[in-house]
Amino acid sequence: MNFPFSLSDAAWPLLVALVFVLAGLVKGVVGLGLPTIAMALLALLMTPAQAAALLIVPSLVTNVWQIRPWSALGPLLRRLAPMQVGVFVGTLAGAWALGAPAGAWATVCLGVALIGYAVWGLTGARLTVRAASEPWLGPVIGAMTGLVTAATGVFVIPAVPYLQALGLQRDALIQAMGISFTVSTVALAAGLYFNAQYSSTSLGASALLLLPALAGMALGQSLRHRLSPLLFRKVFLGSLIVLGLHMVIKEMLAP
Repeated sequence: MNFPFSLSDAAWPLLVALVFVLAGLVKGVVGLGLPTIAMALLALLMTPAQAAALLIVPSLVTNVWQIRPWSALGPLLRRLAPMQVGVFVGTLAGAWALGAPAGAWATVCLGVALIGYAVWGLTGARLTVRAASEPWLGPVIGAMTGLVTAATGVFVIPAVPYLQALGLQRDALIQAMGISFTVSTVALAAGLYFNAQYSSTSLGASALLLLPALAGMALGQSLRHRLSPLLFRKVFLGSLIVLGLHMVIKEMLAP
């Protein structure tokens, strides 16, 4: 992997592992954010495509875990199926049209996506989707999410605002996000493989990074009742804005 600064062979794996500990901690405290914070920080060390490849296994395992309980999965999965088809198709179409997320354009797109997600989260804006609109709006939102995923490796926009607009109860909303993030992760892996950016070496490295991600989640869950989730979320979102601005400005000022 090519880094923008000099790291010893021993230092960079430790730094990457610490990124996943932090990303897992955020997910443990606020219930989401592992892929987002991991992509934001790893993009400072490598291309978005390389970062996305390392993200696959930790994201997949933690989001499959989030889908439980299995007994409540059927009705929600049927309701969200049109959106998830859109996610998968949109991601693969984006991977075919855009290629792997690498280079200045991918970094800028990632920065913009982080800023957009953080600003939306800080405003506390809430939308409402009528049940009659779900059959056509779900696939549209899914396809848009897929295109953003293919371009940036981040799959929260516009999926999360849409899912929150469905009026689901808290447990059902967490499960719905787990479903959407799982489908996005599988589609992202397929897109990376299609663009020859997902090798057995990437898979092995990603599997190893599951351990620090789970350790971070356990730490975050233990801290959840000691910290103010609202304050922690604001700090988390504010940090994403700073990282997003850094990415955009750095690429715009590059010679």
